[in-house]
Amino acid sequence: MNEPDATSTDAESAEALLERIAAGSEAALEAFYRLTHQRVYAFTLKRVGDPAMAADILNDVMLQVWHHAGRFEGRSRAMTWVLGIAHHKVMDALRRRGREDRHEELDESIPDEDSAGGIDAVAGVEDASAVRRCLEKLSDAHRTVVHLAFFEDLSYAEIADIAGCPLGTVKTRMMHAKNALKRCLQTLGAAG
Repeated sequence: MNEPDATSTDAESAEALLERIAAGSEAALEAFYRLTHQRVYAFTLKRVGDPAMAADILNDVMLQVWHHAGRFEGRSRAMTWVLGIAHHKVMDALRRRGREDRHEELDESIPDEDSAGGIDAVAGVEDASAVRRCLEKLSDAHRTVVHLAFFEDLSYAEIADIAGCPLGTVKTRMMHAKNALKRCLQTLGAAG
């Protein structure tokens, strides 16, 4: 049986592509790459800040997908799974660069909110460079949860899966990130 060309797989879901990749389909890997590479690269670049390093990590992620697509169990979306791989590759790269990720205490009293409601100050800011400067000042852990929640539109539960930490930690990080962004924007005079 002939393998369909890469263009015929564009409409397939990422999950279906992973099944085909696990069976050895290079065309499915190409389609999966086209479907996911921009988001994985953007996520990685935000974390490492170096385009060459981000490209290397993207390649490592896709190599992992090729070798381990059969490990995808469908308990999350395929994008959550691949961003989880990217997260771990980023952490490895940052450790190699000598940066350590800080751990935070859990605060179970933080309400469970899966929306951007607490970051209204950022939403109304017209000065994108002020937002960018403030995002760059966040710790890596805080910048990660903000990116995944607001740019990847993932739930806190999905972020916890990707980051490999408890849901409460994600909530704590988000609360601290929102507060830090609000303070920073107020200091810059960009938020009211």
